[in-house]
Amino acid sequence: MRIDSQLKSLNKRTQHDMIKLTHIPHHPQLEFSTSIFNAMPNCIPWVTLIIFLTVTEMAVALTQSPIPTTLEGPFVPATRRFDPSLRRGSDDLPMDHPRLKKKVTSNFPEQIALAISSPTAMWVSWVTGDAQIGKTVRPLDPSTVGSEVRYGEESGKYTSVKKGVSVVYSQLYPFAGLLNYTSAIIHHVRIDGLKPGTKYYYKCGDSSIPAMSQEHALETLPEPGENTYPRRIAVVGDLGLTSNTSTTIDHLIQNDPSMILMVGDLCYANQYRTTGGKGASCFSCAFPDAPIRETYQPRWDGWGRFMEPLTSRVPMMVIEGNHEIEPQVSGITFESYLTRFAVPSEESGSKSNFYYSFDAGGVHFIMLGAYIDYNATGAQYAWLKDDLHRVDRTVTPWLVAAWHPPWYNSYSSHYQEFECMRQEMEALLYQYGVDIVFSGHVHAYERMNRVYNYTLDPCGPLYITVGDGGNIEEVDVDFADDPGKCPSAGDNTPEFGGVCHLNFSSGPAKGNFCWSKQPEWSAFRESSFGHGILEVVNSTYALWTWHRNQDTYKEDSHGDQVYIVRQPELCSRSAKPLVSPSVPSLSAALHSVVLSLSLPLFGMFSLLSSS
Repeated sequence: MRIDSQLKSLNKRTQHDMIKLTHIPHHPQLEFSTSIFNAMPNCIPWVTLIIFLTVTEMAVALTQSPIPTTLEGPFVPATRRFDPSLRRGSDDLPMDHPRLKKKVTSNFPEQIALAISSPTAMWVSWVTGDAQIGKTVRPLDPSTVGSEVRYGEESGKYTSVKKGVSVVYSQLYPFAGLLNYTSAIIHHVRIDGLKPGTKYYYKCGDSSIPAMSQEHALETLPEPGENTYPRRIAVVGDLGLTSNTSTTIDHLIQNDPSMILMVGDLCYANQYRTTGGKGASCFSCAFPDAPIRETYQPRWDGWGRFMEPLTSRVPMMVIEGNHEIEPQVSGITFESYLTRFAVPSEESGSKSNFYYSFDAGGVHFIMLGAYIDYNATGAQYAWLKDDLHRVDRTVTPWLVAAWHPPWYNSYSSHYQEFECMRQEMEALLYQYGVDIVFSGHVHAYERMNRVYNYTLDPCGPLYITVGDGGNIEEVDVDFADDPGKCPSAGDNTPEFGGVCHLNFSSGPAKGNFCWSKQPEWSAFRESSFGHGILEVVNSTYALWTWHRNQDTYKEDSHGDQVYIVRQPELCSRSAKPLVSPSVPSLSAALHSVVLSLSLPLFGMFSLLSSS
């Protein structure tokens, strides 16, 4: 390789580092020492000049960053209200829409989806055959079609083969006028022995029929470590299958994520009757003798097809929402959700697919279930405590949690709905220093200031609500602090758990159920559909960007952006003082700069010396 091409390649990496590093806050005494250059032997003058100019440019950029950091918080609460020129929502896409229609025949795979199992393993899931719906349905025999994945590091050369399991499920409504459903065959195969951060090519299906899929490509996540992180982590919730959903997913694909965090409420099949007609938000609907909310399960199949162009190449990690409950008369719930999605529950020591954890580079993710027992005496709590205890923050410095309903929420919709869960679990998450919490449920966007027990706290998690994926229930526009919009204490009753609504005992809202203005723990809120992207730079800095749907085709636009900064020295496990956040020392602020700069700079000299 010629030196000029090596320098161009290095310049690309340096520019990428510079873009990320420009988010460190301005410091009036910011200076760069030239000692790093003096220590390098055999530096020829022109190379030294290039490096000096590059670093100088980066230093200037560092001091001019317009992006705020959480070190500058708590932020003054800000609201961007719903734009009346936009529609609050849109209708669902019909089942004959090109993105929802079945495109394969017989036992060829469709609805292909990936999920992380471990740093060296991935789940591959797909569906074959035809689902049935009617008064009388007969489940397919899963053993009639094999579950097989062939994969390798070169296109067309599959050096490994793994086999897995296949299952079916039924959604039954034994009432007059209601139809039953039994699924097509759902396959799950765990492929292992993978190298972290490596691209693989794969086909799935049954080679004995033969009925194999087209070739797809996937890229494994980096191995755990304080200096290795996924490129971009997409976060979205309450997606549905509307035209707004299409915009969300198209925009998300445009942002090229390396993994997806789906925080519940996926396809909204329970918005329909078993006949496929639009349902109602009730449990009896048009059938007084049916004490159960109906669903139209083919919407799940349409959703799988809709998502396949993305999920066949990017792993999607899901957690259940209230729209996945889908109760059956026998008391069975979540049947579709539990059957369709593979998650690393066993790999993370969980005995339930409702909660699990996994690593993606230097980030440890914890996915919690809000619609099963979350009490301190229950199995989920015991698992959570053990999982948190086992996290090594020198290997995975970042600790990110996700569940569906938000604990902190200033919208009227779902206001204080899951207070019981917060009261049970918040102290444990705070004790172990969870950095970020993602939720959905509320169909809008909201980012909090760091908070613990409704009190501003620099060591509390940063809570972010992204339930704005575009579903049919429309965007939420009312705030609990608006005149006449404060719900009554019993209005927002959760589908699971008790009601723990309380008036505030201290602060500006003391004695009241709602604030009279935007709460101090709510940093920014906006009633728009969209999605978020998390880019972790190093062990203390991560860039969070929220993209609005209306900005899809605007270059470099966003609705909200903040640099999330960890302060492990201040917020250790053993001591979490309730103090005001302060800007760290200059040396601490520059620690990540020097680390990120040194790698490409020394890399340049390595290239030059070997050429």
